[in-house]
Amino acid sequence: MIVCIAEKPSVARDIARIIGATAAHEGYMEGNGYQVTWTYGHLCTLKEPGDYTPAWRPWALTQLPMIPPRFGIKLIEQEHITKQFAIIERLMQNADSIVNCGDAGQEGELIQRWVMQKAQAKCSVKRLWISSMTDEAIREGFAQLKDQQDYQPLYMAGLSRAVGDWLLGMNCTRLYTLKYGQNRQVLSIGRVQTPTLALIVNRQKEIDNFKPEPYWVLATIYRDTTFTATKGKFTNKEEGEAAFQTIEGKPFVITKVEKKEGKEQPPQLYDLTSLQVDCNKKFGFSAEQTLNLIQSLYEHKYTTYPRVDTQYLSDDIYAKCPQTMNGLYQTQFAGVAPYAELIRPIGGKPLKKSKRVFDTSKVTDHHAIIPTGVRPQGLSDAERKVFDLVARRFIGVFLPDCKFSTTTVLGEVRSVATESQPTGQTVEFKATGKEILDPGWRVVVAAPEAPSSAPEETTHLPHFTKGESGPHKPTLTEKMTTPPPYYSEATLLRAMETAGKFVEDEELRAAMKENGIGRPSSRASIIETLFKRHYIRRERKRLVATETGIELIDLIREDLLKSCELTGIWEKKLRDIEHRKYDAQQFIDELKAQVTAIVNEVMTDPSNRRITMVQEEEEQKRKKGGATSHLEKKGGRQ
Repeated sequence: MIVCIAEKPSVARDIARIIGATAAHEGYMEGNGYQVTWTYGHLCTLKEPGDYTPAWRPWALTQLPMIPPRFGIKLIEQEHITKQFAIIERLMQNADSIVNCGDAGQEGELIQRWVMQKAQAKCSVKRLWISSMTDEAIREGFAQLKDQQDYQPLYMAGLSRAVGDWLLGMNCTRLYTLKYGQNRQVLSIGRVQTPTLALIVNRQKEIDNFKPEPYWVLATIYRDTTFTATKGKFTNKEEGEAAFQTIEGKPFVITKVEKKEGKEQPPQLYDLTSLQVDCNKKFGFSAEQTLNLIQSLYEHKYTTYPRVDTQYLSDDIYAKCPQTMNGLYQTQFAGVAPYAELIRPIGGKPLKKSKRVFDTSKVTDHHAIIPTGVRPQGLSDAERKVFDLVARRFIGVFLPDCKFSTTTVLGEVRSVATESQPTGQTVEFKATGKEILDPGWRVVVAAPEAPSSAPEETTHLPHFTKGESGPHKPTLTEKMTTPPPYYSEATLLRAMETAGKFVEDEELRAAMKENGIGRPSSRASIIETLFKRHYIRRERKRLVATETGIELIDLIREDLLKSCELTGIWEKKLRDIEHRKYDAQQFIDELKAQVTAIVNEVMTDPSNRRITMVQEEEEQKRKKGGATSHLEKKGGRQ
């Protein structure tokens, strides 16, 4: 009997239907020589400190650092998990072979490997590796099952991540709680959550410490068009007033009119982070909301695997794109086909094949998020919004570039010559306008939202002729410098992706992804963890650090714990483990040494620093007498 194990019951049912396992039993489906069972996400986890030795059960500084000689796993202690695992264990013990049908990613690999280890499965294992849940993809996947050994580096990367998070989270959470938490405040430290919190806190300090300064902008209105002085801002009011007086009452002369035509390429396809960014900007969805919505669309076969960090498709996908496009053409919501008119101009013609879209070298395990071509039905309003973004982005990459023209008009005002300035003084001005000549891919932009890459709004300028002149109306406007903006979830996700560096350029940002902090699939949960631990809160779209969050970052002097750059280096090593470029044991040994150094440094801190804030929620629990002691709780993992 071949035992197939999926990550969720719904996925298992789809697989069972395709391979003919139609007889339902408690905890599994059976038929055609297969038994198809499932997990509920993680059934196993790394052991707690107290599972290794009773000495590590109580929280004590004298027991740090806690470094097990060998890490072990255990079953998560929940009734439904214990019950399902007993079924899986029995099936695996009697299996002739196993097919790992877990999600095709690092986490999915780890979940199923741990279950197989805990069940002490001894038979051979194959891997189902698919990027969508369509019937066709499942059939193709079963026809081309891979050897489990091919995915050993993926498992080692996932295991290294879990062990690394345990080492840092368990040790440093206990260390900081006992040293600085006054025995009443758990100070959760994590490999990813702490540098992410530091990003928010540091930005907030920039804002709080910002001192606005005045500056003056000289402009003038000529023929109902505003021209701005090219000199830029005046930091001194007297200089601005002097320039104003120089030009007042003098004729404005057009010195140059330049018109250039340009093209704008379609935005690249979505990876998970760029989809989360757009959904936060356009709809106010949290990163976790977007992940849950796109995961649901994937499980219902409408979009491809979502937990990806590439915006490219492999070259072999090109042949399947016309079929996908046809599915979108026929898609209807409430009797309306929203994509038919967008697709019609390219229907019946070969789709263009751009290197910005199809590049096998930029794809490792999975390609960008695209529709599958299966026509969606019964979507919630939120699911439809996410699907619509993915569909329009997919259609857009096959449409022509947007063509526009940019007009730049230069003008000047020259003062009368004086004895001190024989040639007079000249102040130069500039106005620009943009006109869309052919919208190209921009027809896919759904009103009222505009894509994140949208250029400035189209501005039409009157027709100007070089040498013309006339009266004008100068203005000198006082303005104030403004602080940097608070992080939103969209901008925080981008900052995590680039290890805290501000990068607008799409290609440069893509090159920096290897050194980002966290994985695309984990960033949403990291942000949610900061909310749950009351380190940050939402104020509309703003992410604001609480007093506790600020104090925690102020307490941490070890750059290793809060530096995005250093955490990004760790992330790069984990990716290299996955791609056979770095040794997993070396990564763990380095982390053990780093944790030991942090423990020694904090233990010898002679200061009397303390966290003074206590979470309101925990205070109320203590008053009611129903709270579990903070020091009985486990430390954070990420």
